[in-house]
Amino acid sequence: MTTKVGIPTEIKPDEYRVAITPAGVRELADAGHEVIIQRGAGEGSAIVDEDYEAQGAGIVPGADEVFGEADLIVKVKEPLPEEVARLQPRHTLFTYLHLAPAPELTKGLADSGATCIAYETVEDRNGRLPLLAPMSEVAGKIATQAGAFMLEKPLGGRGILLGGVPGVAAANVVVIGGGVVGMNAAFIAIGMEADVFVYDRNIDRLRELDVIFGGRCSTCYASTLEIEQRLSEADLIIGAVLVHGARAPRVITREQLKLMKRGAVLVDVSIDQGGCFETSRPTTHSDPTYEVDGIRHYCVTNMPGATPITSTYALTNATLPYLLELATLGPRAAATADPGLSRGVNVAGGHVTYAPVAEAVGLPYTPLDEALAAGERAWARLSALLPSRAACRRRVSSSARAARRRRRRSRRPA
Repeated sequence: MTTKVGIPTEIKPDEYRVAITPAGVRELADAGHEVIIQRGAGEGSAIVDEDYEAQGAGIVPGADEVFGEADLIVKVKEPLPEEVARLQPRHTLFTYLHLAPAPELTKGLADSGATCIAYETVEDRNGRLPLLAPMSEVAGKIATQAGAFMLEKPLGGRGILLGGVPGVAAANVVVIGGGVVGMNAAFIAIGMEADVFVYDRNIDRLRELDVIFGGRCSTCYASTLEIEQRLSEADLIIGAVLVHGARAPRVITREQLKLMKRGAVLVDVSIDQGGCFETSRPTTHSDPTYEVDGIRHYCVTNMPGATPITSTYALTNATLPYLLELATLGPRAAATADPGLSRGVNVAGGHVTYAPVAEAVGLPYTPLDEALAAGERAWARLSALLPSRAACRRRVSSSARAARRRRRRSRRPA
């Protein structure tokens, strides 16, 4: 099976990542697939169009051409309304979706009829989240960096240095959640010589972290009372709570902010899933913080977008095997062949197919096989009413085709 894969430019505010690297294009082209990329899509990650063309991609002027020509749309962040409007039942969308706190987006995707696969709910054979992990690593490290910066007095913080100096105590950093985000946040905080406390409800995970950190931080059971009692000592609190695909639980209430030091900082990495602090609301890199009851809040929804070179390459390294699987087999066969990938399908054929999302947004849950079959029937009915896709698709630029021919000739044995 040959698939046309489309990569649009990300349009979320302050988002500089792109969904594929030139290495990813090369792998897809070598597997017989065609890749089209919106002009300038990689510029935020220091990848120019010529880098993509050299590996066989076609460059098209805008998002309309990407969505109009491609069957498999690959992105980084959830689609904005203008992108949802371009989706059709024939499309497969592969990206971060974070639908649990987004009922309107969920309904829009269902109404489109497209098959929508969320990076964050794809699982490996051990139940881990391989496509969420790389961005969780980045976000965890950024969380501590950002929190340390926001603690500076000119930015509204307490005016305390995370690591202290000889004769002056270090800051207290509390990390709630011991998963990938929390572990990486703690690594950076330990490296900056803060006093670090990591909370989780999984005792086995706390044992693992104690070994990983070599006793350089305290691991604590995340009871409501234990967290509450720590608030008065905390200078920086990082929320790193995750329930697979579901809305994040609230671990700190507004009432509890009164227990904290004025100018302390909350960093909510769980904001994509609704946030784990009652007072959290989404912010951007351009306007990252706000204050509630004397406490600074940093709740940027795309933290890894601030380091696009690192993040783009890390993301492609993780997504590429699944992308090749989807392009080669198609979504239905790929989901059948890989149960972990099937858990990534959140919406298909007009239905919500991931139970935690359906529960969170108040829509009915439909088993995946039933939804995919409904989607195929809907596209068959629609395509019968339309002109042939070959006739209505625009041609990929001749320069890109020439680049692919040159690359093939250069690889022929002498």
